[in-house]
Amino acid sequence: MISRAIIDEIIFRNDIEQVIGSYVTLKRAGSNMNGLCPFHSEKTPSFTVFPATKSFYCFGCGAGGDVISFVMRHENLDYVDALEFLAARAGITIPVDGESEKQNGIPRKRVYEMNLAAARFFRDCLYDEKYGKAAMEYLVGKRKLDMATIKHFGIGCSPDNAWMLTNHMKRLGYNDEELSAGFLCGIGKNSGKPYDYFRNRVIFPIIDTTGNVVAFGGRVLDDSKPKYLNTSDTPAFKKSRHLFALNFARKHCEERMILCEGYMDVVALHAAGFENAVATLGTAITSEQARIFAKYTKQVIICYDSDDAGQTAANKAIRLLSEVGIDVRVLRLEGAKDPDEYIKKFGADAFGRVLDAGVTGFDFKLGNIIKKYNLAVSEDVIKASAEVSQLIAYTNSEVERELCIRKAVDILKVPFEAMKNDVERIRRGLLREMKKKQSEAAQMSVKNLDDRVNTDASRNVRGSRAEETLLGLMLIFDEFRHEAATGKIGLSSEDFVTAFGKRVFDSLCRLELDEQGFSKSLLGLDFNADELGRIERIELERRSLARNDREVFLASIAALKKEKATVNSENDPFADLRLKQELNKRAKENKNT
Repeated sequence: MISRAIIDEIIFRNDIEQVIGSYVTLKRAGSNMNGLCPFHSEKTPSFTVFPATKSFYCFGCGAGGDVISFVMRHENLDYVDALEFLAARAGITIPVDGESEKQNGIPRKRVYEMNLAAARFFRDCLYDEKYGKAAMEYLVGKRKLDMATIKHFGIGCSPDNAWMLTNHMKRLGYNDEELSAGFLCGIGKNSGKPYDYFRNRVIFPIIDTTGNVVAFGGRVLDDSKPKYLNTSDTPAFKKSRHLFALNFARKHCEERMILCEGYMDVVALHAAGFENAVATLGTAITSEQARIFAKYTKQVIICYDSDDAGQTAANKAIRLLSEVGIDVRVLRLEGAKDPDEYIKKFGADAFGRVLDAGVTGFDFKLGNIIKKYNLAVSEDVIKASAEVSQLIAYTNSEVERELCIRKAVDILKVPFEAMKNDVERIRRGLLREMKKKQSEAAQMSVKNLDDRVNTDASRNVRGSRAEETLLGLMLIFDEFRHEAATGKIGLSSEDFVTAFGKRVFDSLCRLELDEQGFSKSLLGLDFNADELGRIERIELERRSLARNDREVFLASIAALKKEKATVNSENDPFADLRLKQELNKRAKENKNT
């Protein structure tokens, strides 16, 4: 079988827009791309590519999935052949049998165990006066953190010693190869001997949403370089796919999140009561991290340093977050270079007030459009007005649209009514297209007409709905999938009312528990192209809904169990008799007591 590392590389090197664009003429529609479906005949485009999730779906015929399933369907190939097709397209050589990659020689679970042991070591060092005095002075004395905050984040320190952690980990049974692959130790070029990767630093554990310690960030305690040192990619960690403090922030971020530049800014904000703050991990934001934000929140407030580097990073963050449909604002702090300094100078209440005064994403986009044109030239004004009208048309709030139009016409010096008419004309077209797609999707979902994929759905509509809610949440959220796979919520495939739902649940759980980590793309091993389309629809419909929290997750489980109990009762000719016997038994017990 082709290794996970090769599959990930194939997907990464085959951009879904480019691949599908070589078969279908795609046009930009907001953050997505639309075109005529290649899998059924149509005159009005109902085929959509979603760059944010690297997926596609046709609202007309139900075809959907990722770049692999698109090739499977279009080229009539099975999963492995589709991988080979895409590998050849990207110039990737797939190792022959027996040459599969070793993933640095250690499984993901082993890295988790090793990181947890290292986190405990760093924590113990911080509370040891001999090794943790300088770090504690920095955290408590300079940064003004209380002990509750330090313990909450599991902050520790690494001693100014080149072998202390390595020797400790070896006593626990970990070898040089494992420690090196997990970036806990380096190997000397000349000596060939291991040495501690983190030395004389305050250590911030990076914890994923399921509670695993996946990596570390270390801030130096002297003038050494680099100032911050971070775990590089390991079999259990890709820095482009994680956010610092998301394990805490995900519980407080339904309306908005604060994106910071560094660990200390996040820690300071949480300590001040702003528990929806997160940070990228030593790098500028990536498209994968933007998609993580889109899972959890509607708005992101960018709170980067006011220097040139911070502003450049903010520009990139705005672009990537806007592409996945998030409302973006940029915080401008006067009198301080970062959130931590601002809160120390002016207090948490003052910071809370400036949060609501950030520059909107619209202002940023409007500024970018204006920069492209010479507003002294009539033709440029017309082009700019057309772009701005298209931009405003995607704003749902009528009041917000009105305000945006007024702001734009003041700058462009064009008639208000003219731009408003252009915006409403564009919007009417967008709304007609959206309603058509929603209507078709709703009909397929509710009525289950001619359902060839999930043939059991029409027999139990309520049960199949509960299944799709549950599976959709498992597809979107790592923590829900992990809880289901590890049995923490008391759910199994036997609780499902349809055979298709059982298969999807079992596959999701199996992939979640895989040593190399979950990969949605591997569902292609278990499902055909039509089934992959249905799975894509389940996720897509779940994403479109306003509420996707734990309450919905638990309610779907309860509803599913209730429907399953009803089905079992209907199929059991002795169910009524047993129920009466049980009631009589309880009545006697109550009488005796």
